[in-house]
Amino acid sequence: MTIYSCAPNWEAMLTCIYIARMSGIGHKNLQLMVEPLEQISFLDDYIHVEPDSALAEKVIEAITRKISPGFYASLAYCSAAYEPETLDTIYRVMLLGFAYGPQALDMLQYREVMRFQQISRRVGREICGFREFTRFHSMPGGAYIAHIEPKSRIVTALAPHFSDRMPSEHWMIADDIHREVIVHPKDSPFFLWNPTEEEFSDLLVSEAANDDYTDLWRAFFDSIAIKERANARCQRNLFPEWMRKHAVEFIH
Repeated sequence: MTIYSCAPNWEAMLTCIYIARMSGIGHKNLQLMVEPLEQISFLDDYIHVEPDSALAEKVIEAITRKISPGFYASLAYCSAAYEPETLDTIYRVMLLGFAYGPQALDMLQYREVMRFQQISRRVGREICGFREFTRFHSMPGGAYIAHIEPKSRIVTALAPHFSDRMPSEHWMIADDIHREVIVHPKDSPFFLWNPTEEEFSDLLVSEAANDDYTDLWRAFFDSIAIKERANARCQRNLFPEWMRKHAVEFIH
């Protein structure tokens, strides 16, 4: 088995898909994975693929022209997932798309399509959860920052939601797991920033400082609670504990 691996970003994934498809070794004889690789087998051959914007554009053009733009959007949406088999699943579904068209996404008799839909739904639930559970802290100068620790790379999917609701504020959303930051200047488009370790360490300090709005939210959360009706099990279902680390109402 030949394993093609790449960095966990969409351009690198598309490049990996192109290289694998053009390799000519047969789809059954290869597998695509994102790095870091969890386990390496001495029986397999590993080929690292560097991102190439020109090759990535060729894949995008082929999918949108030969299948559909919506099909491409579905693949890109699924690529945010953390599951190790995500890239290989995307590759297999893409091959079905070239064979059967955009209706391939509804062909649940194929195992890879069913897995693709499962992964996409989980990513959607995670995005919806962090839309509700992302909490901002005020910083000196009037800017706001929120820290999250999602399982998947969803910070860019969250950005349009908060850009629509906070268009005239300076704010940032920092993904502490994947070291990605969305920066939104006041009345301007947001952009993705990949800070250095030193820069990210400075951002982590920002959460330690309290502010009036944080204290006000905690007071509101405590005042509306009805202790006699507390249901920890139901709360965990609606607000999983792994999402709570940066929720100010649970930080005392």
